[in-house]
Amino acid sequence: MNKINFDNKVIEMKNITKKFGDFTANENIDLTVHKGEIHALLGENGAGKTTLMNVLYGLYEPTSGEVFINGKKVDVTSPNIAIKSGIGMVHQHFMLVETFTVVENIILGMEETSNFGVIDIDKATKKVEELSKKYGLYVDPNAKVQDISVGMQQRVEILKALYRGADILILDEPTAVLTPQEIEEIIQIMKNLTEQGKTIIIITHKLKEIKQSADYCTIIRRGKKIDTVKVDDVTEEDLASMMVGREVSFKVDKKDPEIGDVVLEIDKLVVKDNRGLDIVKELSLKLNKGEILGIAGIDGNGQSELLEALTGLRDIESGKVILDGKDITNLSPKEIMESGMSHIPEDRQKRGLVLDFTVAENMILENYHKEPFSQRGRLNHRIISSFAKELIEKFDVRPQNDKQIAGALSGGNQQKVILAREISNDPEVLIAAQPTRGLDVGAIEYVHRFLVDQRDRGKAVLLISFELDEVMNLSDRIGVIFDGRIVDIMDAKKADEKTIGYLMAGGGAEDESE
Repeated sequence: MNKINFDNKVIEMKNITKKFGDFTANENIDLTVHKGEIHALLGENGAGKTTLMNVLYGLYEPTSGEVFINGKKVDVTSPNIAIKSGIGMVHQHFMLVETFTVVENIILGMEETSNFGVIDIDKATKKVEELSKKYGLYVDPNAKVQDISVGMQQRVEILKALYRGADILILDEPTAVLTPQEIEEIIQIMKNLTEQGKTIIIITHKLKEIKQSADYCTIIRRGKKIDTVKVDDVTEEDLASMMVGREVSFKVDKKDPEIGDVVLEIDKLVVKDNRGLDIVKELSLKLNKGEILGIAGIDGNGQSELLEALTGLRDIESGKVILDGKDITNLSPKEIMESGMSHIPEDRQKRGLVLDFTVAENMILENYHKEPFSQRGRLNHRIISSFAKELIEKFDVRPQNDKQIAGALSGGNQQKVILAREISNDPEVLIAAQPTRGLDVGAIEYVHRFLVDQRDRGKAVLLISFELDEVMNLSDRIGVIFDGRIVDIMDAKKADEKTIGYLMAGGGAEDESE
């Protein structure tokens, strides 16, 4: 455990209530965080964790309650006041200018100029290098943001906060989009920061990472504080049940599959990446009705490009894709969807939703032009609303409001909207890409149940996930992708983590070349 100074309460939030109209996001929440502590805020998607931290950071003003920073009451009415009080926040969706360099992003809005009014980039670069080295962040200040990994971009956001003098860092879902290796690295960075006297609050629902990194954990459920616990004194199961209010199963409950005919055949597919290089290399695969075929692999081995090619978002250079006997190679996304394929995209905000549209509008994005939603060229809003309300109840989308703007929903509830829409299309093939990325254990259990239900109804599910546990638990067969090729396909019951890990790292590919 870190050396926590229990005499120094750096954050005290007392009786914080935040309402949005009739909806209460936070209700009389108390939170105390001490200097040198890693304090986790745990809760389901939509529980009110981020709202509470947005109050602390000045993005929202509380309806009622008080905030004390380092023992002094502060009216945090804007992020500028929070920053001046030593608080920095790294948001789940990074706020970086991709065409700028790392150092340009870090100093943006705080540019130091020379006597001649010119921005002193050299001085800023030196300061960034010193901060980077001090806290073990190791970021190249001269690299362009568009050329660095997501994990490195997160480090840039942390450096940006440190550059502005933050002693208290709020990290919103810091591991949601990271690879397993990057997760280990960010946990070590958090520990480095607290050893240097910083204090960290992490908003999360990942129990394993709370156990690995946090000292204390405050659990929020449906806007109310449930408890604050010492992390060493509780199990992952304890945290899960406090978070969702019931026991949660970590094991996917499913019967043996009833395998049907081949419904999707991918034959010697070649796809290029954005640089014009082959990234999918003569990949072949057959998917049967009544099964979940999971694709395991390290990010960057052609998964994203394969998905885009299958769903009509990227050109196929050569090879064929046959869906239920029909050649769908290089058809448009609309034509592919109408042929019987639905798609849960890996980036729900860029590809899955129109964030400025309501939940109801997002529910009918693919079918708005069809009856009964559209009649004589006009949308029937009464029927659309009724349809959306049915799906909202069935898929437990919160808040239960079909007029809610999709961009205002939590990540988990955004995913439920996509899931509801795609499954309601009754597809023969459902492609699920990172279907539980950024979701809490309750929502993960929920999504898994629906995917298994699709398979039990005789549908085919192609699952692509970087979560190896998810692939192993959900799949009936597992294919391993490496360097744009499927290097092996195995029965999930006979698969083991060590073998899959070996193949993911290129072991199988090396053996083939020998």
